[in-house]
Amino acid sequence: MSRRFAAIITTGEHGSRSKQADTSRQETERMTQLNEPAATDALSIRNLHVSVEGKPILRGVDLTIRRGETHALMGPNGSGKSTLGLAIMGHPKYTVTEGQILLDGTNILDWSPDDRARHGLFYAFQRPVAIPGVKMADFLRHATTNVRQPERGEGEPLIPMREFRKELKERMEDLHIDVEFARRYVNDGFSGGEMKRAEILQLAMLQPRFAILDETDSGLDADAVRLASEAIARIGRDKMGLLIITHHDKLLEHNPPEYTHVMLGGRIVETGGPELAEELYRHGYERIRAAYPDADQANQSMEQKESRLTV
Repeated sequence: MSRRFAAIITTGEHGSRSKQADTSRQETERMTQLNEPAATDALSIRNLHVSVEGKPILRGVDLTIRRGETHALMGPNGSGKSTLGLAIMGHPKYTVTEGQILLDGTNILDWSPDDRARHGLFYAFQRPVAIPGVKMADFLRHATTNVRQPERGEGEPLIPMREFRKELKERMEDLHIDVEFARRYVNDGFSGGEMKRAEILQLAMLQPRFAILDETDSGLDADAVRLASEAIARIGRDKMGLLIITHHDKLLEHNPPEYTHVMLGGRIVETGGPELAEELYRHGYERIRAAYPDADQANQSMEQKESRLTV
């Protein structure tokens, strides 16, 4: 994961917003509105096909997340879960070859990563990158300003410092994060647990409309996972649409999903409720693999290819 991409999709900073980019986005909105019915407060994925370095990973994903809903996305390694999240955020290495990503009925495929972040999409990385020299507080102040003022241009005023500090302190106290954390450089020298707390703090400050949490439980012990689960619930998951990519039922303890989706071979093969997530955690994917042999064969091939790809 490049530092530049991580900073762009979180802060929404990508230099000056060009008239050409704005015109392109406006044209996309106009064309979409002509062809798509309005879908308020929804992130919709339609027949999404994605390739990485010419290798197909996603093979027709359909998924709709509405604000206030929690969705769990589970599946074996190499099934395409992280690819889906990064494609939604517009990572340049992930090429959409077919399908649509719709935000409130608007196809956002032409939008840059910073535009997507400014308009309420958030991605918590599975492996967050360090940004030496940039303090957490400064990083969050820019990010929070850009999300709350999507049309802000480079060099325009940020949230007033006193107002920002007050809110940041309140959020950190609520999440039981030491105030010294804000003075440290972003993820520089952080432990795995500290990196995940930094992602959750970003989530709390930005209050996105839709958040993708990519294995926030990865590398954490059971107690740390439970604390992360509680923190996500306290942030106010009822106000945002959540897509939680996870292998761990403890992350869902305080965030029970209305929908659990199983990805295999680059597509969602089965959808259920919280009981499906519990089944997969307890019994693994043997039943799923047996029920969808073609997808399982594709997954085994993808796993070998994806292991050679670096984000």
